[in-house]
Amino acid sequence: MLRLPRLRVERPTTVEGAIERLVQLGGRGRVLAGGTDLLPNRKHRLVEAEALVSLDAIPSLRGLRVEADGGLTLGAACSLHEVSSSAEVRAKAPVLAAAAVQVSSPQLRRMGTLGGNVLLDTRCRWYNQSLFWRRSLGFCLKKDGTVCHVVQGGKRCVAAASADTAPALLTLDARLQLVGPDGARTLPLSELYWADGAAHLSLRPHELLVSVRLPPPPPGLRGAYEKLRSREAIDFPLLGVAVSLARDGAKVTHAAAAAVALQARPLALPGVARLVGLERGTPATHEALEAVLAEAGRRLQPLPNVPGDAAWRRELVPVIVRRALTAAWEAP
Repeated sequence: MLRLPRLRVERPTTVEGAIERLVQLGGRGRVLAGGTDLLPNRKHRLVEAEALVSLDAIPSLRGLRVEADGGLTLGAACSLHEVSSSAEVRAKAPVLAAAAVQVSSPQLRRMGTLGGNVLLDTRCRWYNQSLFWRRSLGFCLKKDGTVCHVVQGGKRCVAAASADTAPALLTLDARLQLVGPDGARTLPLSELYWADGAAHLSLRPHELLVSVRLPPPPPGLRGAYEKLRSREAIDFPLLGVAVSLARDGAKVTHAAAAAVALQARPLALPGVARLVGLERGTPATHEALEAVLAEAGRRLQPLPNVPGDAAWRRELVPVIVRRALTAAWEAP
């Protein structure tokens, strides 16, 4: 049985108080939101911490609101259940609602937060194991070792980004509101992730994600998220594809897509913009759609970094992309 090591939990009531405690703790403190990923990782001795700074007593991090311009602001501590069930999110950011409802299970979605999912640690079949298992292997590049077991001779960790909401938010041009010891700043979500699985976030020391801002949606926006996984619940994605489409009458006026569970950061699919201008209901054999699928096959190359046969996942890339495109295309 994996036991949670003894540690201290602190519950500041303001963002400033949380940052102050993180600064005082230095590298010995970690942020606790829903804890659905942090606590299992602590049991596996993947995370070192003397104390956890909980965010559950900070009311300003909760809730979502529609802005005057029609955009949405979602507090980082909004639960994934709240995000997936919100009428405002379903109307203005349908791809985000579709992705959030597929995270784990109903119980964990009520605990897990949007901010926690956006900042989710990268995952790897060689890393997310018990201490005994990892020690017998000699550890890995991501923690305590010097060898990558995925890419022989690799010098950079290729653990996979596995947050379901990340590709959805990328298609929506989300921006993050961050607060740290040096003040507040706004960061496009596309600039948050780095291509190094051992250090995949561009957050500054002791910086907190406060909220996620979505711009006003284009008229007629619809979206879909398709997730490849071993089971219909609990599992992290073996591949996730998010698509946002908008149309004016029968014409597609906006198209964006992104994928996750491949590399250390979510990947945008710029080729999906070829769909703009197509008539809604155009057959899937249309050359523009086929071009998108072909580019997806070239860009989305699964590695043996998450469970599941990499060759099988590679074969399913165009299948999952097609499903996501079709679901978004046909959404009411």
